[in-house]
Amino acid sequence: MAYLFDYLIFLAQVATIVVAILIIISAIASLSMKRTTAQVGHLEVNKLNDRLDDLKHSIEHAVLPGAAFKKQMKQENKRHKKEQKQASKELKSGEPDVETKHPRLYVIDFEGDVAATAVSQLRTEITAVLTMACDADEVLIRLESPGGMVHSYGLAASQLHRVRQQGIRLVVAVDKVAASGGYLMAAVADRVLAAPFALVGSIGVVAQIPNVHRLLKKNDVDVEILTAGAHKRTLTVFGENTEDGRAKFIEELEDVHALFQEFVGEHRPDLDLSLVATGEAWYGKRALDLKLVDEITTSDSYLVKACQEKEVFKVSWVDRKSPFERLMGQVEGVMTRIQDMIPVWGSRGI
Repeated sequence: MAYLFDYLIFLAQVATIVVAILIIISAIASLSMKRTTAQVGHLEVNKLNDRLDDLKHSIEHAVLPGAAFKKQMKQENKRHKKEQKQASKELKSGEPDVETKHPRLYVIDFEGDVAATAVSQLRTEITAVLTMACDADEVLIRLESPGGMVHSYGLAASQLHRVRQQGIRLVVAVDKVAASGGYLMAAVADRVLAAPFALVGSIGVVAQIPNVHRLLKKNDVDVEILTAGAHKRTLTVFGENTEDGRAKFIEELEDVHALFQEFVGEHRPDLDLSLVATGEAWYGKRALDLKLVDEITTSDSYLVKACQEKEVFKVSWVDRKSPFERLMGQVEGVMTRIQDMIPVWGSRGI
């Protein structure tokens, strides 16, 4: 009996410790949620002119003799002070054209996966820029995407269209690839830049669906698919596909393709869609000849030139994440890269 009593006391102590640990974990989780609710992320704005100046000064410091470098730095500091003094004077005088004398270029990066998950950051970045940008300013999107889901890239293109709707010049630079859904986004721009071997185009729609019905039937496995509506399901993974369902599915693909062409044609009326809306993609110079892009250059060349004429700001939204979320994000990134290499089953992709 004494042993039983001691055992019950031991169980009570263990239960007390477990409850205490659960209370502590719950409290920590609650505080973490409050912090996350209070601040889910932040906007980073970096002036690229300063970065370019830093690179220039590093080279000058290594190349020029000490006296010559000091003299040049002194002249630059004097010029900067003069420009700041002039800008301050213009602001105090209230000249209405002060913004037109200092046009700005806002740079946003978009790296797209199959589901265009970066659109959540893009919409915030666009909103932030539009609160400040004026008619004399410009937005540059450095775009990289091989395409993906129709609805996801449709939303991403709509975010870029907001810039043009506000009367602000929009430029898209493609250094590597903007194909299919990526090109759907690029087509919105006033001007599309592409590096010499950047891949653009692929105005087409694709869907691939595996079907294991014969395998299930061979093993005496029945699959019941119940629908209300003649075309609620067209092609399926487990059920038996019919010619009517297949024909309807192809009809839907053709309709999405038509919408794709209409959208691109609206924004780039000089395109001969009969030549480029075949699902093919072209590299740099070939894409220029077909009028898919407007200029062959890299985003780096464009930005270096812009820094000589404008104030250039890199705008990016950074999500606030816990160490565990960052780890999961890295895992998700690996899985996304794997997913990019295989077909999107059961979804229409552009």
